[in-house]
Amino acid sequence: MCPQRQEWFIPLGLLLLPHLLLANIQDASDQMTVISGSNVTLKISNVTHNYKQLAWFYNDNQKIVEQESKDPKYFKSQFKDRVRLGGDHTLFIYNVQKEDSSTYILKVLKESGKEISRYISLKVLDPVPKPVIKIEKIQEESNRCHLKLSCEIEGLSASWYGDSRPLPKEIHSNVLEITVNPQNYSRSYTCQVSNAVSSKNDTVYFTLPCTLDLMGQFGVWP
Repeated sequence: MCPQRQEWFIPLGLLLLPHLLLANIQDASDQMTVISGSNVTLKISNVTHNYKQLAWFYNDNQKIVEQESKDPKYFKSQFKDRVRLGGDHTLFIYNVQKEDSSTYILKVLKESGKEISRYISLKVLDPVPKPVIKIEKIQEESNRCHLKLSCEIEGLSASWYGDSRPLPKEIHSNVLEITVNPQNYSRSYTCQVSNAVSSKNDTVYFTLPCTLDLMGQFGVWP
């Protein structure tokens, strides 16, 4: 069990802050969303250099590192050898994982005996999987072509593009069902899935009157 000092007090009921995509943390109110496997720098500005003790916490109860003199003391945690305390109170976390998501706490005990607490919210997301377009239906009738394509990715919604241009917002779902004609069609249809840290897509190619090229193989329906 990690030793605790009586002068440290972590407020209960700490609420997670909303997450924004940022590359670096500068203020107590900042948050960041990053991709799993990346390296993260948690840095808070305007914190005194004259202190008796400072410590970083993963949450209310789990201390990551503490420093009273020159050499920091690292506590047993999920981070193992993935964290390092740098200058200016900076905490480096390497190869971040989804379970590293939390509101981190920097606590500084000043020489005057006053304690300062600052908070940083970190959210770690995995990259989205590559979607695969499935041809559900393609039918030619009366000089028109009816297309039904699906792009299923669990937990994510798809956005559709025709010739790299966004299709109407009402089409933004996992199924694209449209009817095209020689005056109104796209040469390619792309399904894109994304989250705050990554984006991937798959594309099929259309040829009049009613032909799709999927994964480099042509399929023609009567």
